[in-house]
Amino acid sequence: MTIATAPAPSPTPTPVRTAPRLTSGHLKRWMPWALLGASIVLTGLVFALVAVAGDTDFDLTGWLVVSAIVYLVLITLISGMVEGRRKAVDRFITGLVTIAFLIAMVPLVSVAWTVVANGLARFDAMFFSSSMRNVVGEGGGAVHAIWGTLLITLAAAIISIPIGLMTSIYLVEYGEGKRVARGITFLVDVMTGIPSIVAGLFAYALFALFLGPGIRMGIMGSIALAVLMIPVVVRSSEEMLRLVPNELREASYALGVPKWLTILKVVLPTAIAGITTGVMLSISRVIGETAPLLITAGFTDSLNLNLFDGRMNTLPVFTYSQYMNQGIPAEAYVDRAWAAALTLILIVMVLNLVARLIAKLFAPKLGR
Repeated sequence: MTIATAPAPSPTPTPVRTAPRLTSGHLKRWMPWALLGASIVLTGLVFALVAVAGDTDFDLTGWLVVSAIVYLVLITLISGMVEGRRKAVDRFITGLVTIAFLIAMVPLVSVAWTVVANGLARFDAMFFSSSMRNVVGEGGGAVHAIWGTLLITLAAAIISIPIGLMTSIYLVEYGEGKRVARGITFLVDVMTGIPSIVAGLFAYALFALFLGPGIRMGIMGSIALAVLMIPVVVRSSEEMLRLVPNELREASYALGVPKWLTILKVVLPTAIAGITTGVMLSISRVIGETAPLLITAGFTDSLNLNLFDGRMNTLPVFTYSQYMNQGIPAEAYVDRAWAAALTLILIVMVLNLVARLIAKLFAPKLGR
């Protein structure tokens, strides 16, 4: 009699441990910074040796450009070997975007630094409390130009903002698909690109028809600036109004609220932040204009607060006249020009801060 025996259990195969692939890893967080530092140091040494050997100055621009190229090549190659092709392309594009941002910041920082460094020489109490009336050489100030800039720009804003805002409301809320709205949109696009000198000639010709040639007044400058501001206000406000969800309008209509009140109470408060930003962009666009104001408002050394009587000076025109008509000593005129430029930049910055505060206060509150 044969006794059947159970087959012996086969041995469990031992799992084979495979070495991790290079493309399954990740670079350490410090690795990109280390590669960037190594690129800067190595290329700096090369450029320093070239400058010493050729007895020339150190090429700062070339050093930065070559350092950026070397960094992009290194980070792409090493990331491709360790992390894979997709991550390498991502790091390459990220490096390109970062370099483009830094390049864009160079002129901005350079202009700001230059204006501040040169403008502080005459940034004193006399500059903000006196005009150039009967002043030759050193001394004097730009109080007449500061007041002229504020008054002319304020009048231009009072003219252009209501016109531009109501035009954008018509285009979005009432004129959708209509031939008139398409014509207005086309004209606004054309006005966006007109040269500023054309706006100044238009304002001068308009007033010259009624008051005769040679007329110069502050309100003429406001009209010229308003022509430049209106298309910017229209286009920016139109885009902001189109971003308001239609559900908000429909909910208001369902409650029996008329259309004009819906626009006033629902649409405009929802888009107020973007509209305010667009208005500030238009003001920043025109507050530094010189050519149209030379034709319309002219320039004077005395303080004039009446927009409808006589010439008015502005900070851009003051800067131009001080730099182009230098007397003795020339440094006094150049210092006043730089101080006026710095004052203009500070005014624009303050206006932007005020606009952001207004947008924050009047924006609709979210949540319960």
